[in-house]
Amino acid sequence: MLRRPAAVLLIAGLGLGAVAVPALGLELGLPGDESKSVQTTQRRAYDLLSEGFGPGFNGPLTVVVDMSEVTDAPATTDLVVTTVRGVDGVASVGDPVLSRTKDTAVLTVVPRTAPNSGETKDLVHAIRGAVSGVEADTGAGILVTGTTALNIDISEAMSDALIPYLTVVIGLAVLLLTVVFRSVLVPVKAALGFLLSVGAAFGVLVAVFQWGWAADLLGIEQTGPVMSLMPVLIIGIVFGLAMDYEVFLFTRIREEYVHGAAPGEAIVSGFQHSGRVVAAAATIMVSVFAGFIGMSSPTIQTMGVGLAAAVAFDAFVVRMAIAPAVLALLGHRAWWLPPILSRVLPHVDIEGEKLSTRAPASATVPDATVAAATVSAAAVPVVTVPDATVPDAAVPDTTVPDTTVPDAAVPRLSVGRHRH
Repeated sequence: MLRRPAAVLLIAGLGLGAVAVPALGLELGLPGDESKSVQTTQRRAYDLLSEGFGPGFNGPLTVVVDMSEVTDAPATTDLVVTTVRGVDGVASVGDPVLSRTKDTAVLTVVPRTAPNSGETKDLVHAIRGAVSGVEADTGAGILVTGTTALNIDISEAMSDALIPYLTVVIGLAVLLLTVVFRSVLVPVKAALGFLLSVGAAFGVLVAVFQWGWAADLLGIEQTGPVMSLMPVLIIGIVFGLAMDYEVFLFTRIREEYVHGAAPGEAIVSGFQHSGRVVAAAATIMVSVFAGFIGMSSPTIQTMGVGLAAAVAFDAFVVRMAIAPAVLALLGHRAWWLPPILSRVLPHVDIEGEKLSTRAPASATVPDATVAAATVSAAAVPVVTVPDATVPDAAVPDTTVPDTTVPDAAVPRLSVGRHRH
């Protein structure tokens, strides 16, 4: 990797880019009965209705006409019915149902296409565009709703929010990583690598769930749009894991670099200490997410495929191939920080550099203290006053002996002084 970083970067980057190409055709929607297993009653009923009445019968549209400000309600209702029937893609329009006050009418519109198809989405926008002229001419309020239209609106709202969501997440990540690593290029590299891995994961989702590639192998019975919430969920979950891997790996690399190692040596040392841990953690997460693929729910299957692919791409391709190759190419420039940012940004000492610089000074204090205490302890017998209590062993040497003559000595003295 360090011998040919340009080749590694080129191969890995182009590979992930090729996998991400299908993501350009990503279609979002909410799964209905058509996405369920053919063994369920809901799916069998859906198929029977599609065969008997057309695919659009499973997803009718509801058109509500507010005529509270209209002078001629019947003529307005007829005009709305005629206008909706003239829209291309409408199979039938039911008779209007009026409220008791005759100021509200409800129409049921059956499309010619399935609820989750792109043609039905275009039809909803076409009906809304066609009735806008009736609203301007009559003063009525005309709304297109129903489950199908609601799902389309939710999917579009989630799709429109995807770019701002990514912008906020990536922007905050770059800011925080700049503070942590005190570098500009390393956070930018981390953010671009995350986008590449997420794009590749979305490409896998499109290829499998929309195009049907390897669908039989994975046990996926029905293809269709990806669930609307799935991109947001995948981005949120994978972003957390990706930044964990980034900080865990490159904190060690920066620590070695700050302590004087060359850029190449720092990369090797960092991966020797942290690479196996990240690989093990990523393998566990990929295994957990891959377990979701065997479920019968299309939503859980989509989550399993997307998360497993995203974690695998990010951990093993981006963090362990592309990222070290970029660092090797940049060399010392990878840890460059503009002087103005160096003064403004706070110092977050995650490597413990300040502790290592303070360690020698702090270590001398206990040594001096212990030495002084040892000297004092050694001098205690010389400078201190001994205990006034006389030991028991010294009593015979310091006391006056008893003057009383023992009884046993009297006979010997008397024999020596008297004559018989």
